[in-house]
Amino acid sequence: MDRLRRRGRIAWRQLRSRGPGQALFWVLAFFLGVGAGVAALGFRSGILMLERWLYGAPDSNVFSAALDLPWYALVALPAAGGLVVGVILHLFTPDGRVRAVADVIEGAALHKGRVELREGLASALSSMITLGSGGSGGREGPVVHLAATISTWMAIRINASGVTGRDLLGCAVAGAVSASFNAPIAGAIFAMEVVLRHYALRAFAPIAIASVMGSVVNRLVFGDVAEFILPVRNMVAFYWEIPAFLILGLVCGLVAVVLMRAIFWTEDMGDVFLSRTRLPRWLLPAIAGALVGTIAIFAPQVIGIGYEVTTLALTGQMLLRETIIIAVLKVVAVAITLGGRMGGGVFSPALVVGSLTGLAFGLIATAMIPAYSGSATTYALAGMGAVSASVLGAPVSTTLIVFELTGDWQTAIAVLAAISTATAVASRFVKRSFFLEQLARRGVKVAQGPQEYLLQLVGIAHVTRRPGSPKALPQVVLEDLAKDGMAIDHKGLLREALRRFDKTGASHLAVVNSAGAGEGARVVGCLSHVDALRAFNQALAAIAAEEHS
Repeated sequence: MDRLRRRGRIAWRQLRSRGPGQALFWVLAFFLGVGAGVAALGFRSGILMLERWLYGAPDSNVFSAALDLPWYALVALPAAGGLVVGVILHLFTPDGRVRAVADVIEGAALHKGRVELREGLASALSSMITLGSGGSGGREGPVVHLAATISTWMAIRINASGVTGRDLLGCAVAGAVSASFNAPIAGAIFAMEVVLRHYALRAFAPIAIASVMGSVVNRLVFGDVAEFILPVRNMVAFYWEIPAFLILGLVCGLVAVVLMRAIFWTEDMGDVFLSRTRLPRWLLPAIAGALVGTIAIFAPQVIGIGYEVTTLALTGQMLLRETIIIAVLKVVAVAITLGGRMGGGVFSPALVVGSLTGLAFGLIATAMIPAYSGSATTYALAGMGAVSASVLGAPVSTTLIVFELTGDWQTAIAVLAAISTATAVASRFVKRSFFLEQLARRGVKVAQGPQEYLLQLVGIAHVTRRPGSPKALPQVVLEDLAKDGMAIDHKGLLREALRRFDKTGASHLAVVNSAGAGEGARVVGCLSHVDALRAFNQALAAIAAEEHS
């Protein structure tokens, strides 16, 4: 036993110092997939429990249960949920903001595959309360971030490098998405397309293992069934309807832009409202919940995740007028929920809005040319994929998710046609996706690729030559540069230094312990343009090697 303990301690020290080998990494991916799957199903069960307790809703049919509630209950339940969420976020996050997929993307790009633990757990609890109490959002975004907290905990425990940390993050995300949708193929592709934003062969095998295990966890609990069951096989009427699906893609792309812009506009208006009224920030989610509840008095279809409404749209059980009204009100409710900082994700709402948009378009198209038209529900399926792909900025994984959600592979051409045109339209108005636009609004520029965000990772202190070191300017010369304003703070980033070099045309800058020149600025080193460019090139080479390994 003592020998085994010694060997275990030695193995643990080697794991922390050298990182996991390939075989061990696959084992970690296996357990990450299981853990992420369990977390996803636990999150889902928590929402269902709250819906049963608050609404008396069986099997997530909260819309049907809401029809029997008095109007004041419809307003009070999401408002009370928002109040609890506001208090939780106020106590456990510095900015009162729910963490979701955008933060996972930022963690992968800028923080060695790590996300915030304390804030992440508080965000998961907040999103669960939001969705269980009637907030209009999705469960997939919070689940992705919850899985990312699990991988972060593991990465910290083994002292994982940036490459290993990002791969662990990809495994956790794949397991969570796979467990959420019972979609193992889409889960693996989503992790690489949306979060890691590359398809490195080195990461593919462990991510696939984690995704499979997430799906296994789902099937052990719910069985091998699709999320949405279509009563009939939708068939595209040969190639006659392809132009109609291309037009549907254009419409869905614009609808996706409206959905995203509505969320951002509501978020800005919420900040303006708080600044003018000087109310505490923890009251904003409660106000947002009350507004969503008010909409639910007239259209209870807008509350909750919305899968029941999506099923009605995919099976054609809604009239044209009802479909359009619910689609508009759902966009408003989602914007209020997410913009009001209640919590939840954007993927499920995109599925709901997309299916409603597609059904409305299909009802009109099939009525105009009935002889050359298939079923209107085919358009609902294509619209569901088109809007969600535009919002996520992930046409490949979204296409696979739609197929695996429905089990219907007969409409592949129609769905791909709609998704391709929708993403092309939406990308003209947002920075590739809702998540990247979110990051851009916070000043985190990830959409442009590593050539932009890598400049935020390298600090000036790491490329500074100390006075007296080889190729450093003499101390007297550096002090003269500082007096002339040719200085930069040693706590700055490489991005600031390169911009300064480009603006001034200088070959060297004095590095000081406070920005700018003056008597309070003490010269601590020298930064050359060549050293700054060399550091940038090395960072680009490292990320290129990772993405093509």
